[in-house]
Order: sequence, then C-alpha cells, then structure tokens
Amino acid sequence: MSVLLFLKLALVPSLIALVTLAGRRWGASLAGWLSAFPVVSAPILFFVSLEQGPQFAAQAATATVSAVLCILAFGLPYAWVATRHAWPLASLAGFACYFMAVALLALWSPGLPLAAAAAALALLLAPRLYPQAPPLTAAAVRPASRADIPLRMIASALLVLLVTHFSARMGPQLSGLFAMFPVMASVLAMFSHHYQGAGFAVLMLRGMVLGYWSFAAFCSVLALALPRAGIPLAFAAALATAVGVLGLTRLFALRRARSG
Repeated sequence: MSVLLFLKLALVPSLIALVTLAGRRWGASLAGWLSAFPVVSAPILFFVSLEQGPQFAAQAATATVSAVLCILAFGLPYAWVATRHAWPLASLAGFACYFMAVALLALWSPGLPLAAAAAALALLLAPRLYPQAPPLTAAAVRPASRADIPLRMIASALLVLLVTHFSARMGPQLSGLFAMFPVMASVLAMFSHHYQGAGFAVLMLRGMVLGYWSFAAFCSVLALALPRAGIPLAFAAALATAVGVLGLTRLFALRRARSG
C-alpha cells in the first residue's frame, strides 16, 4: 500500500472519529461547529493537488467555495423534515436537495469572487432559516451501537477514495463540488438523529453553519495561493486562515450566548 493511499484511508476517518467523540463530550452545537472545519475537504483537495497539479486544485477549490450552498441545501431540508420524521426520510430530503444544488452549480461555474460572495450571503441567511430544535429528552436517546464510529470512518474513507480516484474524469468543477460532499453532515446527522433524537441533530446542523465560515476561508485562500505559492505554502496559509476564522467564530458564539 502506498503512503498516499494509507493517508487517504487513515487521516479523514480518524478526524471524523475525533469529532464524534467531541460531540459526545461537549454537545451538539459544538460538535457541529467543529465538524464544519475542512477535515474532509482539505485532505481531498490536498490529494487532488498532488495527483492533478496546483492549477487543477485551485479551480477545484473555487468550486468548493460555492459548494457551501450545496451543503446548506442538504442541512436545511434535513433539519425541517427531522422535526416530524425519522432519519431515513430526512436524509432522502437532504440528499435530493443537495444533488439538485450540485447540478445547478455545475452549470453556473462561478469565479472565486462571485462564489465567495454567494457563500458569505448564504451563511449570513442560513441561521435564520433553520427550524426550532425539538426538545432534547431522555426518551429520545438510545444506547449507541458499537458499530457507530467504525461505520462513520468507513463512509468517510470511501468518499475520499472515490472523489480522488475519479477527480481527473470529473474535472475541477465537479471535483471541487464533491469535495464538499456532506459526509460529515450526513453521517453525524443521521447517527445523532437515530441515537440522540431530532433535537440533537437539528442543533448539530445549525452549529455547522457557523463553522462553515472557516471552511469558506480555507478554500478561498487555497484557490488564490495554489497557482502562486505552490502546494506546501498554499495549504499552510489556508489552514492558518481557517484556524483563525474558526477561533473568531467561536468567540462570536460565546459572546452571543452570554448576551442572549
């Protein structure tokens, strides 16, 4: 097994396991916020840049910025349907809206300035569009299965393998859009919905919106820096920016909680 393949199979699933454990320790909102950090898309874009080159990866990163609209198109329908139905129907609604958004963006193909502006506007509006989370009750909680974390890890590993393997055939636009495939959002939402109730899932999905500012900043810096600075410096700058924005959004959330 090559080093690159080993990283694909180990890095992303390990990060998803850590986020899952963080959610069990600190709650739904914080887990959602933390899961929106580019723990899936960053490795995918890194592997794409190594295999397809910086220019290809820069175009994919631009598409990934606009894919914030797609991930919101998954989360919002899922949250609304989850208030009345179980996770299978909520997942069906979320994925149907997600793929429709991908199809529309594949036709639109906006440049970086327009993609960033659209993502920022969507992130400003999205928190107002989520439903009120159902009450968190002990009756809604089920004992977690031993297969919970392994299944999440397997799903994430399959996503990374599929997207990176088919990136050359899909082209930079679709590669970038599918780098934002809602593997974190869907797996976390479905398992949380099943085991901890709809209220937990809705709070987690809403918490992700705040974290997506960090994701959008990461992809924007990466798209700008890759053609100019090369792969190592571009990813270092993008990750540093993402961490800084993630910290700022956490401070904002804490201040809002205290004032509210």
